[in-house]
Amino acid sequence: MTIYIFTLKEKALKNLFPKNTRFISIKLPALKELSNHDPESESLSYIDISGFSGVEIKKVLVKFQNCCRNNAWGIIDPKGSIVDPVSLLFDGAHDYLGPSILKEPSYLDIRRFKNVLSKRQILVEEKSETGSKKGEKFSLIKNGVKLPPETSFPGWKKIRSGKTFDFYLLYCSLKGNVALDSRLGEKNFAQVHQRFISILTKKLSEAEGLCWMNSGKDCLFLLPPKAKCIEAAVEASIKMIAATPIIVIETLNITVPVNITFALHYGAINYSPPGQTGTVISDAVNFIFHLGTKKAESGRLSISGEIPETSVPKLLEDLFTPVGEFEGRKIWHTKKFTYGKPWG
Repeated sequence: MTIYIFTLKEKALKNLFPKNTRFISIKLPALKELSNHDPESESLSYIDISGFSGVEIKKVLVKFQNCCRNNAWGIIDPKGSIVDPVSLLFDGAHDYLGPSILKEPSYLDIRRFKNVLSKRQILVEEKSETGSKKGEKFSLIKNGVKLPPETSFPGWKKIRSGKTFDFYLLYCSLKGNVALDSRLGEKNFAQVHQRFISILTKKLSEAEGLCWMNSGKDCLFLLPPKAKCIEAAVEASIKMIAATPIIVIETLNITVPVNITFALHYGAINYSPPGQTGTVISDAVNFIFHLGTKKAESGRLSISGEIPETSVPKLLEDLFTPVGEFEGRKIWHTKKFTYGKPWG
């Protein structure tokens, strides 16, 4: 395995990486070194963006992504210039080395880089297997439950209090090996939890997610009963789980191992606005909190067998595995992600 690092400042990074790392100096504005880069299959390529301005970073990343499109690649960001590091993973990056990671050289041993290559290979194989199944008719959930017409949901601004609707309910929480409020202190944990909700609100915006209940330790989002909304929510949840170490270190700003728990259910709710939910009585609400706190596992998305059949995108169905029943309902978990270092 060879590691390539394109950088304007080789000296600042040289002592952090394994001996088989090849440093390649790059020059603005042409960046001919990127155009000539033809990495072998068992290699990792990184680009150090610390010497670029905001406008230059966007151009450089596009060019770097193109030259590494068939290989594993990552970003080195010593100054934390990338506001949303997780977005890089959504764009196809396989690793992100931000300021917190670079301050801990133990994170940069050969095992980490082998793990990055291994995960990329798994994704390639899963994509290939999924492609071979495109002609097959298969559905993870078979319960006859269908989504209502999209026009049945008026939108969050127009929905009336006291009106009963079917919603998706997404439970979300942070969990560590030790209770986080005890380990971090109540004040620090309150700040971390609020940052977590801010991340969720942003990531679930495409799903039109509404933070409906917030206990201070976990929260519940309502999602409209629309296909595009639930597809976006499932994808966002899985991507956040996959990128948990980056989210925890770079965005939540904590260094203790923490995992995210997601649980998804579907059912009727007599709607009240956020902040006015104390009197809500609902079997669906009771069950989703039971599922999230008693059955769901950290580092996974758990779903109940009562969600509509089309809720899980076809391309993601292979990520789920059945785990029996809970309170009379079938349950599936996503498969567990592993990371270069023990996590959680």
